[in-house]
Amino acid sequence: MENSAVREERLRSHRLSAPAATIADAARHMLATQGQEFWGGRWAVASRTRGAPSLRDVDAAFDRGEIVRSWTMRGTIHVIPAEDLAWVLSITGERQARQAAGVRRAESIDADEIDRAQRAAVAALAGGNRLIRRELAEVWETVGVSTAKQRGYHLLVALSLRGVVCQGPVVPRAGGPTREQYIVLADEWIRSPVTPPDPLAEFFHRYIASHGPAGPRDFAWWTGLPLGVARKAADAASDRLRVVGEEPEPQYVVGDPPPPLSGAAPPVLALPPFEEYYLSYVDRTVPCAPEFLRAIGPSMNGIVRPILVARGEIVGVWTHSVAVGRHADHPIPELFTPGAASDDEVSAALARYRDFITA
Repeated sequence: MENSAVREERLRSHRLSAPAATIADAARHMLATQGQEFWGGRWAVASRTRGAPSLRDVDAAFDRGEIVRSWTMRGTIHVIPAEDLAWVLSITGERQARQAAGVRRAESIDADEIDRAQRAAVAALAGGNRLIRRELAEVWETVGVSTAKQRGYHLLVALSLRGVVCQGPVVPRAGGPTREQYIVLADEWIRSPVTPPDPLAEFFHRYIASHGPAGPRDFAWWTGLPLGVARKAADAASDRLRVVGEEPEPQYVVGDPPPPLSGAAPPVLALPPFEEYYLSYVDRTVPCAPEFLRAIGPSMNGIVRPILVARGEIVGVWTHSVAVGRHADHPIPELFTPGAASDDEVSAALARYRDFITA
């Protein structure tokens, strides 16, 4: 497929040109939406939803238990429908834990200490209780589990990968967007978990439905799974998919022909850091000219900047602040190519974000 055709298909599969009806529907369609920056993950879901949902609308979905945030893949935190967390972790959790073993050894965290932290966390959170990170760290300190340096973070990740805890309702914050979520017991907070008949096939199908056209190599990168497992997943899901290209490997979309473009996508989109439309593929030059990749990232410290997308092409980046008293500031755009988008188009895209974060 020509890059222009791939971009058009991906805008649709990402729900950027055919938005979902609700926040929960958008999250369910994407399955896992990168959320290293909490505000960014919320804006990513809102950008894929009809109308003009506000930050409060997304937070309400967290508070209702429709969506949660956890380390679902590649040691990276994602927004995910609550109902899907357990089966995704059944595929990725153990592998992530093995990959984190070296970091835990460096922090002198062994399996026995994780077990002690788990028992203390379950006792403190049972019965519908919820704690912020600082409070959970205090619980661990009282039972002799040190949270010095990065130990508290790594213990939280370890329990999340086990499916014991997740990040659920948001923590109120005066004067600005909340930056934190309450930690809750997953089996209490998630009321209706689902388990697909073939989780691996479902994983690949959901990835293609939300990111296609794409292939097994892209899926392997996105999930952090070995390429052989990714190809097995593709084979298992092939009866629900359609091949649209063969080079350098099969590229898939969902089985039914895609619907016409809805016309709902503005000409320019201001999308968040770690944006799925850019980051979730081995080859990122489909939406972005190679000479601009370095300006977006990932950088040496792992940062991926917010992007400006004009008719499917990444034409610039933007910056902003969510600090108290500053989150209403005008975001600052930086276009790679003058004339790639008009000033009015860029201003409108940034205004949509500003309305989202300040409503």
